[in-house]
Amino acid sequence: MKTKRRTFLKTGALAGAFIPFYTVAPNINSFSGKTSEFNEPARILPVCRETDVIVCGGGPAGIAAAISSARMGAKTTLIEMYGCLGGVWTSGLLSNIIDFENKSGIMRELVDRLEKSNAQYSAKVYDAELMKFTLDQMCLESLVDVHLHTRVTAAYRNSRNKLEHIVTESFSGREAWKAKVFIDATGNGDLATHTGCKFELGHPETGKVQPMSLMAILVGLDEKKLVSNGLMAGKGGTTEDSKRKFYAEIKRGGVEASYTMPTLFGIRPGMIAMMANHQYGVSAVNATQITKATIEARLEVNKIIDGLRSLGGMWSEVRIAATAGQIGIREGRRIHGIYTLTGNDLIKGARFDDAVCRATFTVDVHSLEKNAGGGYGSHGIKAQPYDIPLRSLIAKDVNGLMMAGRCISGDFFAHASYRVTGNAVAMGEAAGMVAAKAALNNLLPQDINYKSIFK
Repeated sequence: MKTKRRTFLKTGALAGAFIPFYTVAPNINSFSGKTSEFNEPARILPVCRETDVIVCGGGPAGIAAAISSARMGAKTTLIEMYGCLGGVWTSGLLSNIIDFENKSGIMRELVDRLEKSNAQYSAKVYDAELMKFTLDQMCLESLVDVHLHTRVTAAYRNSRNKLEHIVTESFSGREAWKAKVFIDATGNGDLATHTGCKFELGHPETGKVQPMSLMAILVGLDEKKLVSNGLMAGKGGTTEDSKRKFYAEIKRGGVEASYTMPTLFGIRPGMIAMMANHQYGVSAVNATQITKATIEARLEVNKIIDGLRSLGGMWSEVRIAATAGQIGIREGRRIHGIYTLTGNDLIKGARFDDAVCRATFTVDVHSLEKNAGGGYGSHGIKAQPYDIPLRSLIAKDVNGLMMAGRCISGDFFAHASYRVTGNAVAMGEAAGMVAAKAALNNLLPQDINYKSIFK
């Protein structure tokens, strides 16, 4: 395995107490290819909140980080850009939790709550609306200070290279926030990048990234007929064979799907989740590309359903009830941490003294380009169950910053395994506990005795 890396850095000069790390970047949204600059005037911002821990991103990693921090007694604020918590679980309609079975703590608590709801077959394939409500309640019960419709847009270190303030934009305008410890759970590493952290993005040799997929919720289907025809396993299950048969049905309807292993998940009677498309070559840090990919994906999903409905029979009443508000992003920035988890660690089933959880999911790389098969594979890496170390959750270039979820420190191949949401929750819970203890004791996360927490 080659080790060449593509490394990125937002540059700047640290000369005083509150110096932003940024450059004026080329206007990547310009269709003409020309670049331009605009000098934004400085202004004084109100510090709307001073707290112990701030978590940016309310997805699977972020909610766990915020809940665990608050339960440790730290004043904790959770900032989320969408109008609900859950991230890819809810705004992304993922509908399927992977690699949660061996996790305890908040992941197990959430699974128990979902299963007791009796509103779906199992917690593995969940109802996104129920997930939104459940996460709201868990955060409220834990006294997490939740702020929705709010996005982090800047970050500032002090003279000791410690992250101290962030800036957000919301319906309330532009505001500043101060905390002792921050956690980046944005998925794409947005907060860490604003602070000037180095990161990796894409395949180590080509820079190509995994494709994105737009989830859809379907109605008008008879689940028993889908199961009896081998297009879906019963009660939320799926098989490789059922995916191939579903692809053949889509093709019979006149559409050659961009994802050759499309999947149906039965959530409960009358509600089916579908993942059936790939958007190739889309950067998670380019809004223009993501916009184009989202529109193209929604077009393909509608073509697939129209084609299936034209076949009649069990497809005659199928309709799209909803497509995701956020296209599913498999790969964004991987922020440099104190330790970088590698594909070799997965091969040998690495064990670490500072392990925060054990991951069991395989290396899952979806085709990096359309002519590469349109499915997924492991690139020849046979992963053994392995530990994710706390050091991979602590930023290397900035003090007072942790990461949780798919933006932690790892290489392309390790990321292809740990990125799934069951692991994200466990990482978030660990990050929240360490951040809280660090904040309450005026220490940095790397100075915390993790063994005193993870018993």
